[in-house]
Amino acid sequence: MAEIRMGVFGAWRGNSYIDLMLKEPRIEIVAICDKNIGSMGIGENEKLKQATLFTGFDEFLDYGKAHGMNAVFLANYFHQHAPYAIRAMEAGMDVVSECTSAGTLKECVELVEAVERTGRKYMIAENYPFMTFNLKMNQIVESGKLGTLLYAEGEYNHSGNNEELKNLTPGPYHWRAWMPRTYYVTHAMGPLMYMSKSMPKYVSARAAHSDLLYELKDWRHNYDGAAILFCEMDNGMIARFTGCTAMASDYSRYRIVGDRASIEGGGNIGGDQVRLFYFHHTKPENEDGCQILTADLAELGERGKEAKNAGHGGGDYWIIQNMLDYFIDGKEPFFDVYRGVAMSATAILGWRSCLNHGENYKIPDFRIPADRDAVRDDDLTPFPDENGNGATLPPAMPYHPKTEA
Repeated sequence: MAEIRMGVFGAWRGNSYIDLMLKEPRIEIVAICDKNIGSMGIGENEKLKQATLFTGFDEFLDYGKAHGMNAVFLANYFHQHAPYAIRAMEAGMDVVSECTSAGTLKECVELVEAVERTGRKYMIAENYPFMTFNLKMNQIVESGKLGTLLYAEGEYNHSGNNEELKNLTPGPYHWRAWMPRTYYVTHAMGPLMYMSKSMPKYVSARAAHSDLLYELKDWRHNYDGAAILFCEMDNGMIARFTGCTAMASDYSRYRIVGDRASIEGGGNIGGDQVRLFYFHHTKPENEDGCQILTADLAELGERGKEAKNAGHGGGDYWIIQNMLDYFIDGKEPFFDVYRGVAMSATAILGWRSCLNHGENYKIPDFRIPADRDAVRDDDLTPFPDENGNGATLPPAMPYHPKTEA
């Protein structure tokens, strides 16, 4: 019997992780749940013939409890992970959440307390820090070459044409039609936290209207084109990063600046290359002032070679490896529940900052009971339920049409 008997909730996004898990002898996929499972061709996969398929989470969880399922991989709708994570942990299962922890501050509190109460293992499947060029950047940061870290920036862009956006928005109340630009913050913020080994303390943010996206307002109501968040981090560094933007720009880019040197990757640097730059007075004697370095996963041994063929620049592969290290060997992941809810809270409060002209918000430290109590009943949300009810915040900044001078 495999050491990890896994259930996957959400087969559309979960499918790429299923493929990776099937390659691991220490993982057996016991059950898969998706409301559209019948139309996804999952049952035709010979490698999954041992997995039982479900359309309802209750039946999925009950079956899992009866058949030794000891872990759940959550790949369901973006903002709905916390309630299912809590139910899985209360059923005696460890949890991987892909890729935001909670949709409200209240859920952040409930999730942290469920992890502490049940003693189950919980981690975030935030894969962008483990893209090949980001791993190279992290290696340079950890070497100390940058000196004291002063500033970091991250940019995540994910746009598409109208047809692509419609295909990604099945139904009038799908989360992608209502998500403010600050909310999908993990891919821009996560790499910065990982490289700097820091946590956010305060956030201030602004959002910018897009005329192009406003043309889609009848079926996508989050017509801001970008949101920029600015954080004070607990290591003294300041950080600027986006949510999920729809700007005419490259896919993603990251930069870490110290008082001796800086490192950047993505964007115009290209591929798996990163750029290391020294100030002229801090340059080591035997090094060039500006260097283009190429990341090579082969340097990381057999695991690195395996990662070359995985999605998101190898990031998906490393999530499964981190899970194995954690669930089986007890090696704590960087993105534990406390860092997970810190990212969620940054996204949530960043949006309130946008709505209040950049007001500065303190991010709760969910390790501290008093900080939890301050937001325990805070369930404000921009997301409606499946019937269109329940949203208590707007999904975009108020639109002020341009007037003739």
